[in-house]
Amino acid sequence: MERRRFLTSSLAASTLAFAGKSVAQESTGKQREYYELRKYFMQSGQTKLTENYVSGALIPALNRMGMSPVGAFNLTLGPETPTLYVLIPSTSVEALVTADLKLAQDKGFMQAAEPFWNASAKELPYVRIESSLMIAFEGWPKVTVPAATAQHAKRVFQLRTYESPTNQDHVRKVEMFHNGEFEIFQKAGFGQVFYGDSLIGPRLPNLTYMLTFGDIGEMNGKWAAFGSDPDWKKLSASPRYAFESIVSNITNLILTPTEFSQI
Repeated sequence: MERRRFLTSSLAASTLAFAGKSVAQESTGKQREYYELRKYFMQSGQTKLTENYVSGALIPALNRMGMSPVGAFNLTLGPETPTLYVLIPSTSVEALVTADLKLAQDKGFMQAAEPFWNASAKELPYVRIESSLMIAFEGWPKVTVPAATAQHAKRVFQLRTYESPTNQDHVRKVEMFHNGEFEIFQKAGFGQVFYGDSLIGPRLPNLTYMLTFGDIGEMNGKWAAFGSDPDWKKLSASPRYAFESIVSNITNLILTPTEFSQI
């Protein structure tokens, strides 16, 4: 219990440290979500067992715990394929960090998860699991589910992570989104899904956000429109937001939603 209190209070302090420094972030009056972005690294032959677990056991149990919508995506373009990405939103950071303990008490989950949880060493369902914990940007406090999801239409997702050389640079990059970048994305026709400020995970400080498009061709066309937008050129030319100063590395992945993804 003491460890849980310490973790919760530590994360809250980290959140305030980032959010409080950005003069451009105004209160939206909406509660910001927390996100766990989980990655199941697999080898050929392991994918079916893991997908069955996520679709038939994990997502239904998380939904029963009030965590919804849960996104599940296969890595299409990027290193280390096959990898299954699972995005888990929650209004409570404590609910996220204690979810695995609560899952073990869910009889329905344990029954559905049995083939995955009790897999033998010779038939492991994954190589490794990695997770990062994020808090939603104040200006984009909740996941936005694209309309194409309900229609089961074709769509791709772009997952971008921006690393910054220092915490101050990271705060300025978050501020940049709130000072016009959201609106420029909107003008270019991007589907904006979520924006997360990383609290725990590798290669800190960084932020991660997700965009969605009908296909790769549409994505490339809209990025071209974004890059030529006069407002973007003005914003990116500002000495405060000069790209080289506040972003040191970008990871750019293309994901395809699974049939059971809720995003």
